[in-house]
Formats: sequence, C-alpha cells, structure tokens
Amino acid sequence: MDCIFCKIANQQIPAKVAFENERVIAFHDLFPQAPTHVLVIPKTHYSTLNDVPASESALLGELVSTATGIAKELGLAENGYRVVMNCNQDGGQSVYHIHLHLLAGRQLAWPPG
Repeated sequence: MDCIFCKIANQQIPAKVAFENERVIAFHDLFPQAPTHVLVIPKTHYSTLNDVPASESALLGELVSTATGIAKELGLAENGYRVVMNCNQDGGQSVYHIHLHLLAGRQLAWPPG
C-alpha cells in the first residue's frame, strides 16, 4: 500500500509526533493551516469515514479524545480550537486515510477557506 499516513504510522517516514499509542498516532502537519495543526489518525487504514465499520465506532471517539487531550496539553483548550474531518473529494479530503485535523493558535474563520 502506498499510503503516506500508513508509512508515518509504521515509522517508515519521519514525523513530529505529538502522541502515540497502540491504535492512534498524532503528528504535526507539514503544511499547517493554523499556528497549531496536528493530524490525528488511526494506525489501521480506512480510506474514508464511509469505510469505518460500526464495530470500530469507538476508534472515532478515540481520535476525538486524542485531539482534545493534545489541545489541553498544548494549552489551547481555553482559547479554543477546531476539530475537522473531511470525507471524499467534495468534502475536501486529499489523503485517503481517515484523519482528524486539530487546528488552533489564531481566530479561525467560518466558513473555513
């Protein structure tokens, strides 16, 4: 499989890791869209949110709880942060391995863009 996020999860490509456990890894985005931009991914490959089976719904919760933990650890929780997941082309997904974006460090506009 030629998935860049799988390669990061398997330590085949270096990344600035913010958190890691047996199921999840979080790392700083190489092309940040905010002063803090961390990607949180499962180590198991799922191309899109549509591909995550209901039996793995707890994994999605773990991605969110990882993001909130990182936000608290980095001192971002009080001022606020954004958590985003994109699904497929029209949803803005560019890497087909599910991932959550943790964005913070400045006032974020809505709608994003």
